[in-house]
Amino acid sequence: MERYAGIACSEKLDRAAEGFFRHGQLSQRFGTVQDDEYKTIAAQAETALRERSSKFLAFAWPVTSEEQVKEHLDTLRKKYYDATHHCYAWRMGPRGETWRANDDGEPSGTAGKPILGQMLSTEITDCLVVVVRYFGGTKLGVPGLIAAYKDAAAEVLAAAEVVERTVDMVFELQFAYEAMNDVMRVVKEMEPRVEEQHFDNLCRMRLAIRRGRAAELARRLEKVDGLIISPYV
Repeated sequence: MERYAGIACSEKLDRAAEGFFRHGQLSQRFGTVQDDEYKTIAAQAETALRERSSKFLAFAWPVTSEEQVKEHLDTLRKKYYDATHHCYAWRMGPRGETWRANDDGEPSGTAGKPILGQMLSTEITDCLVVVVRYFGGTKLGVPGLIAAYKDAAAEVLAAAEVVERTVDMVFELQFAYEAMNDVMRVVKEMEPRVEEQHFDNLCRMRLAIRRGRAAELARRLEKVDGLIISPYV
């Protein structure tokens, strides 16, 4: 299964990869994949701005599930219960393939869409941005609202620490103890992340490596006599 940012990605493997793959089979299924990096934010950030008499509080969080989105929204709505609007947008997935934008009562397209647009322009994903508005009595009009929400989102994303993550492939290995040296030589040279290991007469390991290097790792491991390698599902 493909993983990113420490969680499972929804993209499915070919059905033929469901079982264990032996010598010479697995590496043929995973060619070099481009764009196995993406940008997200490392931690929460918040900023504030005023536009005429309205106050806009902007918040950004790294998120990897809709449950996390709901938790952050619930927290903000309770804390800023007297605010006029809680508008937001989020993107998830290495390419931002899952997203949502919400105007929360503002005129259609004046809040959620500008917020989402800033995440698109900065290429940031796995991220939630919420802009809380306190209406000050002066209407901003559609152009003014779009500009205000756009600026609020841009400021909070600029304040956040942006980090790069990789899309990883995870493999499970089974091999005899006698093959340990050959396996560990490949692990040392290619430096995949060891997620789990158990050494006995029959050894098991779970390795994760960025998607663009997965085929090379599989090819090298398939050369180890008797080793069984499969995608982790």
